[in-house]
Amino acid sequence: MFSSKALLRCLLTLGAMTVVLVTFADVALADDSPGAVYVLTNQASGNSVMAYARRADGTLAFSGSFSTGGTGAGTGGDPLGSQGSLVLGRWHRLLFAVNAGSNDISVFAVEGLRLRLLDRASSGGQMPVSIAIHDRLVYVLNAGGTPNIQGFFFKSSSGHLIHLPGSRRILPGGASSSPAEVAFSPDGDALMVTEKGTNKLDTWIVNDDGFAESGMTTDSNGATPFGFTFVHNFAIVTEATPSALSSYEVDDSGELELVTGSLGDTQAANCWVVVTRNHRYAYTTNTGSGTISSYVVSKDGTLRLLNAIAGNTGAGTAPIDMALSNNSHFLYVREATKGMVDGFRVESDGSLTPIASASGVPAGAQGVAAH
Repeated sequence: MFSSKALLRCLLTLGAMTVVLVTFADVALADDSPGAVYVLTNQASGNSVMAYARRADGTLAFSGSFSTGGTGAGTGGDPLGSQGSLVLGRWHRLLFAVNAGSNDISVFAVEGLRLRLLDRASSGGQMPVSIAIHDRLVYVLNAGGTPNIQGFFFKSSSGHLIHLPGSRRILPGGASSSPAEVAFSPDGDALMVTEKGTNKLDTWIVNDDGFAESGMTTDSNGATPFGFTFVHNFAIVTEATPSALSSYEVDDSGELELVTGSLGDTQAANCWVVVTRNHRYAYTTNTGSGTISSYVVSKDGTLRLLNAIAGNTGAGTAPIDMALSNNSHFLYVREATKGMVDGFRVESDGSLTPIASASGVPAGAQGVAAH
């Protein structure tokens, strides 16, 4: 029998008692201790995760490459068309990766700068492109064939991913959905998927046994909803055409209510979005412009454009995936055309200061994670 979500929350609370908690509500972003940045190579010849050591000043040094045991689907600048293909979980002790070519997912134990492959499991569909994690509950988004989400339970005692029988949910948009991301709300009570092809947002309520139920679909306020992230009970969603952000309040039934609609950044094709840990600033990469835009996020979920060009990776660089470090003091952005990971220091006013870049990322890669 699988542990209930209520039990998982209890375990999480007990585990949290062993660490020092810090409130980030209205304080400046803190410096980060050294950590790591990971990039998924997504190669059809054999998928792997590249690990870069992150120094305290934010600069990167290549550390090693670790096979997922599966294969990717790496062609073009944005081969998976997704956000969340490489995701950290469980206090950054686990790393989950999609294998879009072999239709499975892999989970690693994070051991310093080394990754140890724990398990590889069928994704329950074709072309997995995004993974959502809440404690030990995992959902994967399959974009190929009949697009769907599939649930898993991560069993820490064995390090294995266990299929959650009966958890598979077909996306409302069917074969035309072209989904981009799946993610949990912060409390784990809601699950959401963006459908680029149908301009829809799918939501489910997650019950105590981990099943997504009471599914509903909402029209996106703007065209081509792509990446998204949550701030409390607000979902912040990118819209690639035109380049804009919208925010929605998610109620207890999973219904979405528009807060800020299609606030443009004057750039082209913003698809990825991240929010700082203090919930103040959102950043989007504008693939068509070679820029990064910044937004202010208010406590009521409203958005305000802070700087249309907060960061500049350069014309033709096609910035796509990005990730923030532990305390959001550094932002890392992958250039799709240059094989680079660009670093920026996040200042307390939300501005970005460029730091050194790292090279060596193969063409067709997709997915960035950081701690």
